[in-house]
Amino acid sequence: MRRDPTELRRALTRLAARQAGHFTAAQALAIGYSYPAQHYHTRRGEWLRIDRGIYRLSDWPVTPYEDLVRWVLWSHGQGTISHDTALTVHELGDAMPALVHLTVPPGFRATAPAVRLHTALVDRADMEQHEGFTVTSPLRSILDVAAAGMDIDQLARTIDDALERGQMTIGHLRTRADELGAHAALAVERALRELGR
Repeated sequence: MRRDPTELRRALTRLAARQAGHFTAAQALAIGYSYPAQHYHTRRGEWLRIDRGIYRLSDWPVTPYEDLVRWVLWSHGQGTISHDTALTVHELGDAMPALVHLTVPPGFRATAPAVRLHTALVDRADMEQHEGFTVTSPLRSILDVAAAGMDIDQLARTIDDALERGQMTIGHLRTRADELGAHAALAVERALRELGR
């Protein structure tokens, strides 16, 4: 049964609204847009092709982090923005990553030159929802970069920013760093010592 074009557009808009105007070809197909219909809307300029199988409604306002939405959709919703990229989203420290850092579950197989993949399971308590993507919390992001070997001066500035904003406590940071392992715990202690805390 053929669906009404107006209803199709409404359904697509509702979906895209949760993803900063973006959607995948598979999502559009599930709503009722055949592949020829998808090609038609792209050719007419109603949909912008962002990447293979990823689109944005052309009349949707551009958002500051839409490139991150793209990479989470690329990961089929399995990825969480993390590490240095998450710190940028949270405006902590002065990390300027050249690649998008994305934490994916074990077994994830895709790769892309613009993405630095990290394999781990991210607990829901360590995630925050942003417009169209999930990102690790400030605390989890700091722990991730500490474990990954961020420069101690840079780590100290990042921790100081999060403490000043009340995004975590020193006690909670130490406890979680200890749980993560010796490398993260040592890096956090060195950074806190540099801050005189």
